[in-house]
Amino acid sequence: MSYRRLFAVPDVGSLLFWSLAARLHIGGMPIAVTFLVADWTGSYALAGLVAGGLTAGTALGGPIRGRMADRQPNDRLLLASAAVYGGGLTAMAMLPAALWWIAVPLAVATGVFQPPATQIGRALWPRITSGPVRQTMFAAEATLQELLFIAGPLLAAMVVGFGGGRTGLLVLGAIGCTGAVGFALALRRAGHTLPPRPTGEAGSAEPAGRRRSLLTDPQVLLVIAVIMLMVAGLGSIDLAMVAWSRELGTPGYAGGLMAIYALGSLVGGLIAGTLAGRPRIPRRAFGTAAGALLLIPLLPPVLHLPTPWLIGPVLFIAGLAIAPTVAAVTERVGELAPPDRRGEAYGWMTTATTGGISLASPLTGWLIDLGGIAAGVAGAAALATLGALLTLGMKVRRPTAGDAGPPTDGPSPAEPRGTAESPPPPSGPSA
Repeated sequence: MSYRRLFAVPDVGSLLFWSLAARLHIGGMPIAVTFLVADWTGSYALAGLVAGGLTAGTALGGPIRGRMADRQPNDRLLLASAAVYGGGLTAMAMLPAALWWIAVPLAVATGVFQPPATQIGRALWPRITSGPVRQTMFAAEATLQELLFIAGPLLAAMVVGFGGGRTGLLVLGAIGCTGAVGFALALRRAGHTLPPRPTGEAGSAEPAGRRRSLLTDPQVLLVIAVIMLMVAGLGSIDLAMVAWSRELGTPGYAGGLMAIYALGSLVGGLIAGTLAGRPRIPRRAFGTAAGALLLIPLLPPVLHLPTPWLIGPVLFIAGLAIAPTVAAVTERVGELAPPDRRGEAYGWMTTATTGGISLASPLTGWLIDLGGIAAGVAGAAALATLGALLTLGMKVRRPTAGDAGPPTDGPSPAEPRGTAESPPPPSGPSA
């Protein structure tokens, strides 16, 4: 019933599809860059340096792109950033091998201009949905994001296998830019190109130049810290599965094990999208941490299974709480930020996600070298548990006037097409 009401909202299917299409390439980009630079230099360390530059640029540009999404027509921003991003990736792919070092600053600059489809989409959902429908919206996005985590790297590996790193980079860049253009056109058709009007606490206009960083709000900072720790924990488990597969001499197992983990998350997200009532973030976060704890006694050197596939059912169970947790925390970010600053808030979320992944790599590697695969997953569980503990300090805020969306029992949006902000929702019992 919840999914039926969600897709009854006008244009939501098209907007969600193109928002995700613009992100499909992201998971596979490190693979294409690594193969490209390794072909040039023969060094995986240098390849990691360039891939890290692209990631660093994305993290640095997240809040900047988010602020731009809060102040400019979103369709134009997507088109302009896609042009620069695509041009940067093309220039990187066309570099001669002798000039590989130019790829480092070029990757950083290109990452800054990654089209902000994630920020724009997540800032839009609270404007076109409300109540249980909004919760289903975020659950659906988090669930489909899990498919991207699987499909993106698989697509990259396939293209690189057939055409090499240069072809892989060009194809993934073309997919990302096509998705951004499609999202821009979908926003135009839906009449949601304009961001909400800036308002102060009392509803008066707030001069942009006097705005303080959202990170000065302790609750926003708390949620960003939770995101970084949870992502670091989840990323550590993926890295541990890769290391385990390599130790067994069967590196191909890593993709299958990670897919099982993601499948559990996908199923959990689908179930969460049908649940009524406000999500309890601490309960979901502790469920995610508990899933990591379940894996520790089944991994070497604690236990040596005859085949890694025996851990599959436990991996599936361990993943069930991931998408529900991501969905609830993502929705909370939108609740905490003023309606006209949600793009910036989700930009910081992008930075926190990237920071979490960057934290996971060296920490997990050190723990695995120190105590084996189980130690790496124990570190993941510790990070996830710390993030879950921080959720206990989250406070609930009432929705602001900019949160108006369609009635929870009807398909039509409260926001007139082409307007920048919707009127206050009708009075009634809270969903």
